[in-house]
Amino acid sequence: MPIIHLETPINAPVKVCFDLSRSIDLHVISTEHTGERAVAGVTSGLIGLGESVTWRAKHFGVWQHLSSKITEYERPFYFADEMAEGAFKRFKHEHHFQESGNGITIMRDVFDYTSPFGICGMLADNLFLKRYMTQLLVERNSVIKHYAESGKWESLLKVDR
Repeated sequence: MPIIHLETPINAPVKVCFDLSRSIDLHVISTEHTGERAVAGVTSGLIGLGESVTWRAKHFGVWQHLSSKITEYERPFYFADEMAEGAFKRFKHEHHFQESGNGITIMRDVFDYTSPFGICGMLADNLFLKRYMTQLLVERNSVIKHYAESGKWESLLKVDR
């Protein structure tokens, strides 16, 4: 069961980073290369506690659907989404946000997942899947950082700061 840990410092307020991380619209931007689109549930704007989204995306040359639900939520410091249906056996993605002073927010991801197919899934994790998932998260975090630090976030977020 691989667990991916990432830490991204962002020169922006914690509330901005938190909301960008739960923005359906920014997620679509950050996964443009996979053709990812929200097709059911919350399909634009900000997702919140108890809400779900179903994504359609192409990974490894195959169109897939994945549904996840926000299961834990403490604005603006933490939320978690968990797979309801999809290609994994299970996953939980924790999003942690900490103000570190001087306007810097530390964004931490903990992506804990289990691949399907038993031993074959574990082999896939070691050969390519963990690296692939890590790169997807790094790219997503890079887009969040860019939007937060450049002020582009204002075009996406229409919530009270």
